[in-house]
Amino acid sequence: MEPKLCSHLSEIKEVKTSDDYVCEECVKQNSSWVHLRVCQTCGVTLCCDSSPQKHMTKHHHQTQHPVASSAEPGERWLWCYTDEIFVEY
Repeated sequence: MEPKLCSHLSEIKEVKTSDDYVCEECVKQNSSWVHLRVCQTCGVTLCCDSSPQKHMTKHHHQTQHPVASSAEPGERWLWCYTDEIFVEY
């Protein structure tokens, strides 16, 4: 059975990846991160919700960019903040 996709996830034809292995905002704030995520709208790499600053979630709230992917090696998934849907690709 195929996972249910929202319109935001259905619009993604090619997943944006990153060669940045740092959270841009954490570096500016001299903070640390746990895992990294890539915004599928603008391509920015920011930290996950397990990180102290939760920059990707803050980015979503500020910009309304709906989907992020994992930037972690070996992980192939997308998360839609708007519809709260997780899908592996």
